[in-house]
Amino acid sequence: MNDKEKQFTDVVTVAQTLLRKQKEKGDITPLVIKDKVILAAGMLGGDSDEPFDVDRAIQELVRRFSHWIGKDASLQDDEGHIQWLNAARKKDWRYWQRYQTFLEKKMSVEVVGALDESTDNILGRLEDPVRKGVWDRRGLVVGHVQSGKTASYTGLVCKAADAGYKIIIVLAGLHNNLRAQTQIRLEEGFLGYETSASRDPGKPIGVAEIDSDPSIHPHCATTRADNGDFRQAVAAHFAISPEERPWLFVVKKQKTVLTQLLKWIQNHVADTVDKDTKRRLVTKLPLLVIDDEADNASVDTGEQVIDDNGNPDEEHQPKTINSLIRKILHAFERKAYVGYTATPFANIFIHRQGETKDEGPDLYPKAFIINLAAPSNYVGPAKIFGLSTPEGRTEGLPLMRPIDDHINKETPGGWMPVKHSKEHVPLFNGQEAVPTSLRKAIQAFALACAARELRGQGNEHSSMLVHVTRLVQVQKHVTAQVENALRKLKQGVTRGTDPSLIIELQELWETDFAPTTQAVSALSADTDGPYPPLSWKDIADKLPDVLEDIAVRMINGSAKDALDYAQQTSHGLKVIAVGGDKLSRGLTLEGLCTSYFVRTTKMYDTLMQMGRWFGYRPGYVDLCRLYTTHDLVEWFGHIADASEELRAEFDDMAERGATPMDYGLKVQSHPVMLVTSPLKMRTSKPLLLSFSGEVLETVSLHTETKVLNKNLETTNRLIERMGAPVKGPVFPLDRGELKQQHKGWLWESIPVDHIAEFFDGYLTRPESHKVNSKLLSQFIKDMAGKGELTSWTVYLAGGSGGNPATFHGGLLLESMLTRTTNTEKLDRYSFGRLLSPRDEAIDMSFPAWEAALAHTRAKKVKTDAAVPQDGDVKQPDSPSGPSIRKIKGEGAAGVLPARDRGLLLLYPLDPSKSESQNPELLSRTTPAIGIGVCFPVSNAGVKVEYLVDHKYWSEYGASE
Repeated sequence: MNDKEKQFTDVVTVAQTLLRKQKEKGDITPLVIKDKVILAAGMLGGDSDEPFDVDRAIQELVRRFSHWIGKDASLQDDEGHIQWLNAARKKDWRYWQRYQTFLEKKMSVEVVGALDESTDNILGRLEDPVRKGVWDRRGLVVGHVQSGKTASYTGLVCKAADAGYKIIIVLAGLHNNLRAQTQIRLEEGFLGYETSASRDPGKPIGVAEIDSDPSIHPHCATTRADNGDFRQAVAAHFAISPEERPWLFVVKKQKTVLTQLLKWIQNHVADTVDKDTKRRLVTKLPLLVIDDEADNASVDTGEQVIDDNGNPDEEHQPKTINSLIRKILHAFERKAYVGYTATPFANIFIHRQGETKDEGPDLYPKAFIINLAAPSNYVGPAKIFGLSTPEGRTEGLPLMRPIDDHINKETPGGWMPVKHSKEHVPLFNGQEAVPTSLRKAIQAFALACAARELRGQGNEHSSMLVHVTRLVQVQKHVTAQVENALRKLKQGVTRGTDPSLIIELQELWETDFAPTTQAVSALSADTDGPYPPLSWKDIADKLPDVLEDIAVRMINGSAKDALDYAQQTSHGLKVIAVGGDKLSRGLTLEGLCTSYFVRTTKMYDTLMQMGRWFGYRPGYVDLCRLYTTHDLVEWFGHIADASEELRAEFDDMAERGATPMDYGLKVQSHPVMLVTSPLKMRTSKPLLLSFSGEVLETVSLHTETKVLNKNLETTNRLIERMGAPVKGPVFPLDRGELKQQHKGWLWESIPVDHIAEFFDGYLTRPESHKVNSKLLSQFIKDMAGKGELTSWTVYLAGGSGGNPATFHGGLLLESMLTRTTNTEKLDRYSFGRLLSPRDEAIDMSFPAWEAALAHTRAKKVKTDAAVPQDGDVKQPDSPSGPSIRKIKGEGAAGVLPARDRGLLLLYPLDPSKSESQNPELLSRTTPAIGIGVCFPVSNAGVKVEYLVDHKYWSEYGASE
């Protein structure tokens, strides 16, 4: 960090401290921020002749004081646990105090305060390291992709060391670059010094600027070097004793490394031998293992047999990495294991009774699962891709730029076909050159770098991701082509030899960047910005210097890939990173601005981890671009919906005091979240699904006339059996001051056999994993056998904008519904959402509706608890779907449960208004029937069997 940047950081830190005190007296406004910045700049004037950039400091602090963070949610099992963490224990902690101060130099005090509370929550769920006897705590922390999990576990490491944990092992991914990156982060946040080959403390860094007292220097057995992983030959000289300061090990999840670490523990750290098993044991040193990306490699993909009495086969041989991690834990009498991941699906499928004689218990997080809340400035799937609504997908940031020129639509192949071998040579228009879309993406990256320089962010790193293949040989071709494209861009701009190129760049800035900045400003005004206006002339003047700084790197897994960022401190690194699997998980690309992404995968967890563009983009989210395919945008949109649903379910279970085991069982039976590798899910057995507490809807229908006619006939047969409706064609519902009018027809108290017969006859698409009519029919029949879902409400919805439709008995709808259609899919009639919470509540009395609204508002207040100004929080005026289903199933004060009632929603869609490219749909004059079905929360435990084989998984496509 140069002197000018250090002065900026110091002034912002002092001003933030002053503002923190000011906040106790009143609101923080831009004018108040300006006063404190000027005061701090006067106090820390320094020797520079250049005037201090007051405006940049104000913008940074406006962003920081606009941020808020909700509350973490926790599931826990306290069997055998003794509460121990209190204020008295934290009084003299120094590792955490200096890390806290270090973070406050670059983050808002509110976010750091939330991290303090969150890490207390995690540490408190572990055991007191000074507690005698034998204990074992295993938990899981679930974050968001690129959301700051490293800061969380670094804070946990600091606090664990303060509390008395003596050996701390961080399992840092599978590759050297990720291990080195983690090592560097922990040097900055915990060690306070650069590690060296000699293992002697090197240059003070990070937290050492706050407290460099050598008496608290932790020891470290690994270094940031390419060969800095654990080596037994070096470790043999380490002296470990209970009186020593804590030891840190940052190691790969790799067989040789973990084997050497286990042998060293057994031969040099163990202090006794178990008289029964003859295992060498460590009794004097408490162990903490932190498993970063805990769903990757750590999970045993073998199938351990558990007998009818719950006893595991002790002769089972776990997979290598899982076995070694467990053996390391099993070598300690006092130990704690905390897994960190953004995609926990594989972890919660670990068998709860899994155990062997040599490895001890499996890694199931029996003690706790903690769902981390992301700060308001986190840019995740929901913020980028939006969420589904009946009107279509809305509110996503306008950062996507769809591409399709990487493949050849006319003939097989192209620059980067979906399937290709390592011999593939990427050709565009017959030449070894990047496609037009990638050339445009490189230009966009250069413009983003120039804009960041002009915004005062030149000392920060900027990166571009090119992720198009997992094959190293093909990556080499891509890297050479990207280098050539960048070279031509540099020459054209710096030499001025290509006037058309300058015109092209100006057009890209004025037609893409300028309007996008305005749009993003409007959508994220509360968490990012304001963005200073920049003219094309400003950008054009800055471009030559920026282009000279841009370099291309092929990410192949070496530690150097991570070290470049750390070594480039005087001026931000500008890099185009070309890679594949080494970029898929864990590795952070600092200041990622532009992503070019055409890789495909069919597993939720893998695809989520590939989303390196999620994270924090303070002051430049408007400059970010994602060049990708229509299909991947659709996939990520689906993931955004499913992830939000799963997190909402987690929060509900936390409110009910559920345990980690309850959550694992819930996700295993979830109709949507078939989300990870079949090996990790043990899918040699059938899945048992439950629909209780769910809302299911068709968002993809058949296009064949024969099938659409059959579904219409099935609907008319149900209408015939139900008789005259009780409400319609237009009817109001009592919702207090909120006026609701419903178009359509309503039936009540319909027997369950009519509904089951309807699902027996209705045909859903075979690849529709959300809504399977045969499974729904069986589930409803099984629930009725338990005395639930015996009486149904059916709503035939009317719309606007569509043609009229007539049903059995002359029942008329003045207008069918219309939905925005995905025109890319000719083989299906697909769209966004069908139903809304408004429809889900159509069978609720006013008191029940009010109770659901109160529950929704209570959850909203809890989520937004740290928003600085309460007046900025808009209260919902209608209940959410999860709250509706909760009140229906569990009741509330003065409201009885209604688990006997189900709700079937029939949506007649007008295909002629679909905008589809399918002529068969456009010429249809009768309705295409979509359905929604809402189930109240239930504890009946009814599940239906869903067979899933490996072929299914290999062909697994989008859910709808």
